[in-house]
Amino acid sequence: MESYSYVLAEHQTIQTERLILRPITLADARDIFEYASDEDNTKFVFDTHPDIDHTRKQIAEYFVAIPLGKYGITLAETGKLIGTIDLRIDTTAKSGCLGYALNKAFWGNGYMTEAGFALLDLSFNELELERVFSVHDVCNPASGKVMQRLGMTYEGTLRKSRLAKKVLVDDAYYSILKEEYIAK
Repeated sequence: MESYSYVLAEHQTIQTERLILRPITLADARDIFEYASDEDNTKFVFDTHPDIDHTRKQIAEYFVAIPLGKYGITLAETGKLIGTIDLRIDTTAKSGCLGYALNKAFWGNGYMTEAGFALLDLSFNELELERVFSVHDVCNPASGKVMQRLGMTYEGTLRKSRLAKKVLVDDAYYSILKEEYIAK
């Protein structure tokens, strides 16, 4: 198996039926600010962005500085960026953590599930990971539904496991193993 970085570098852009997953640039600031400035979109994942300059700085620090495994989710038809999805790899455990955010204007269309399957394919078929997991605030069951649609199994809840917006929150953990994904 090639190095994880090499495989991710080869797969910086991924095409699905309706989406293009691609690297995020500063030119995406307006589309990201559109949802990152809305509390409905951010209340379970990150602090709401107060202005577009904050969004630009976040893009530079998180997406541009270390881009591998981090994707903008864009509509293939229009090129509009509607969200982000990323895969953080633990090389020792041969596992990945899937994280995502989607503009609420595009909720309920299956876009996140489609993007998630693209990264699961990459995880198990190209990166040869053994496990992919995802975590959601228990107050955000819609995110758990995405994980279930991806074939993930609920593993348990860690109480007061993460500080989110100055409050300790309970997180639900889901995962899927390579053999489970291949069997589906």
